[in-house]
Amino acid sequence: MRAEVAASWERSAAAGVDVAQTETPLALDVPDLRGQREAHPLARVFPLLDDVLGREVRDCDAVMALADAEGTLLWVCGNTDNLRRAERIGFVEGSNWDERLAGTNAPGLALATGRDAFITRDEHFRSSVRSWSCAATPIHDPGTSQILGVLDVTGGDSLVVPQTMAMVRAAARLAEAELARLTPPPQPTGDRATGLRLLLELLGHNEALITIDDGRGRLSRLRLSRRHSEIVALLASSPGGLTGDELAVLLYEEDGGTSTLRAELNRLRGLLGEELLASRPYRLTAPVTGDWLAVEAQLAAGDVRSAMRGYGGPVLPRSTAPGVTRLRESLAASIRQALLRSGAAELMSAWTRSGWGRDDYDMWLAQQAVVPVSSPMRALVDGQIARLDAELA
Repeated sequence: MRAEVAASWERSAAAGVDVAQTETPLALDVPDLRGQREAHPLARVFPLLDDVLGREVRDCDAVMALADAEGTLLWVCGNTDNLRRAERIGFVEGSNWDERLAGTNAPGLALATGRDAFITRDEHFRSSVRSWSCAATPIHDPGTSQILGVLDVTGGDSLVVPQTMAMVRAAARLAEAELARLTPPPQPTGDRATGLRLLLELLGHNEALITIDDGRGRLSRLRLSRRHSEIVALLASSPGGLTGDELAVLLYEEDGGTSTLRAELNRLRGLLGEELLASRPYRLTAPVTGDWLAVEAQLAAGDVRSAMRGYGGPVLPRSTAPGVTRLRESLAASIRQALLRSGAAELMSAWTRSGWGRDDYDMWLAQQAVVPVSSPMRALVDGQIARLDAELA
């Protein structure tokens, strides 16, 4: 079994999905489904997807589905016979195919990993779904890069060819391009960087990825050096700006010297552009969104599942800059405490499967307290606690 499929089976088992389960949970009834569709950003591109991909699946042994970021199928289309077959496994509008509810499947795996997913027959966790194969890919908000939902094609053995994923991926990228075209540019604010937006990706990255959006659908993407990554992270976390002395204290473990800092800032300004990095105090002049900021907001709203899904790892894990270290440890402690309080075995399991959480003794103990003795996950949990007991003794 492929490693990503094995990991998905583990998550499904930890969440309590029954291999023999035949029904898929219905998350929305008809009136709620209609309202959810109308309010969802993907409603603007569904007609396009139905035209470029839905028409194709109607001519073959498949259905096309569009789900939201929680895994609820908002649209399912295909010919009458195929829709009727899909109904037998609960693959209907309003059903939720998050892998923690429906077991391993392509839409659920794509949402869990944020990547393309292809699941064939026996790779499905539930036996009732094993006559099907499916290919899915996430669709992202062009402004924030957050996952809006997932596009999926589900059908028979004829789907198990490389062209299927290529077709699904191309349709999803077309939808993202259309969303970017339909998104109005920000209103003027008087700022020198009017219309520009910045997206920073720091979680799990030793060097930050920064996307600059000009507000008209044109994106430029840069990978910053480690020092520039630290500077941008600190400025993004201080919207009011930082003086040179304040930035130096947060950036250098020892006295780094103002001339060194000025040189780094000048090089960074050359990369980003004069209009994006201001001085006196040093600050970013465009609106900033970031993956770690999204996780902080989700934790503040009590949405631990979304926070854990978005947590791709510690903030700039190899950075030793004092300000970045504080930021990294604060976020990790917040999400860890939220997980311990959640009592959700599958969320704790995601933490302890990671490189940063595999030796978290308290998290393993918390899992042991909520995972039933009869669960296939219990042996793994007990074994890891025994390992840590031996190592820590």
